[in-house]
Amino acid sequence: MTSSDTPDQPLPQADTAATLMERLAEQLGSRASVSAVFGKPVTSDGITVIPVAEIGFGFAGGTGPEAGAANTGEGGGGAGARPRGYIEIKDGTATYKPIRAPWANVAVPLAALLAGTVVPLLVRRLAKRHPR
Repeated sequence: MTSSDTPDQPLPQADTAATLMERLAEQLGSRASVSAVFGKPVTSDGITVIPVAEIGFGFAGGTGPEAGAANTGEGGGGAGARPRGYIEIKDGTATYKPIRAPWANVAVPLAALLAGTVVPLLVRRLAKRHPR
């Protein structure tokens, strides 16, 4: 029987790394929730508003080559959240209402105005250069 035929025994540092990752995930996961970032649903005058957010988190950790209880490992991570909209429940009907970025209210009409002005000028100029 060779060493490759024996079942793999968990290494002490692998157990430590797994414990560390579980601890980090638990701590970050409990903090990265919609209610933690934006609050709980609110009900007033028969209308319920539920905040909607995009939440992401990441973490990493590891242990050194030393085995034993003294080597608990190190790690870190972070979380982020962005508001995306809200769900409005009114008269038994739920409606999602997105929150648009403020620049979109200016940029989209401005781009349409610019395209409506510049495109005809370019077409006329190109038509003059290449007569049929």
